Amino acid sequence: MEKAVNAKIGALKDKTIAELQQEFEALFGGQKASSDNKVYLIRRIACQLQEIEYGGLSQKAQKKLKELMAIYDPINNKALRPKITVETQTRVKARGRDRRLPIPGSVILKEYKNMNIQVKVLTNGFEYNGKIYKTLSAIAEEITGAHWNGYHFFNL
Repeated sequence: MEKAVNAKIGALKDKTIAELQQEFEALFGGQKASSDNKVYLIRRIACQLQEIEYGGLSQKAQKKLKELMAIYDPINNKALRPKITVETQTRVKARGRDRRLPIPGSVILKEYKNMNIQVKVLTNGFEYNGKIYKTLSAIAEEITGAHWNGYHFFNL
């Protein structure tokens, strides 16, 4: 059985995008692929083939995974960040924190013109090259020499 799944997955790289999209629709119950990127389609199809053959995660494992994401991955999983309501908006404004920002202590990584940029998020600002800045825009301007929206420059 394992060889059959491996053979199917191996054959995916030789298929055209149209053939991969047809395969995707067949495996996902008629759902259209959200992308026409060949690598993306191959990965999604391969994953689905393996789930069909070997089974997916158990309900217990899925629940544990969600719990761990909520605890240990609040930076990358924006969906887990608290929603802004009228009540929380007042508290956020009082604290001055934008919900797009990672939690203090996190490091924002960016590659720009073959430079690896590391910006540490502080409670009240940011640290870049040993210097404290109030905004990400100031850091982006320091790096590029032109005004940038800091959130846009750092893809937040």
